[in-house]
Amino acid sequence: MSAEFDITETLDVKGASCPMPVVKAKSAIDELSEGEVLEVLATDPGSMSDIDGWASGTEGVELVDQEEGDDVYTHYVRKTE
Repeated sequence: MSAEFDITETLDVKGASCPMPVVKAKSAIDELSEGEVLEVLATDPGSMSDIDGWASGTEGVELVDQEEGDDVYTHYVRKTE
């Protein structure tokens, strides 16, 4: 686990499949302030590319890190504006 950022909020979308992890991450990040980090816990392997694609294609969000666990994929998204 990286200590370079503080997690502001955790979003648990385990069991949800595409596009729900991205849809829920988007509404959760909208609630955060600039500089805050959302941790997203997902079980859908597709969330690795989905969240990466959403973050890189969306103004104001930055994918800080992704971790692939045994059953859970963890994504860290920072709100940048």
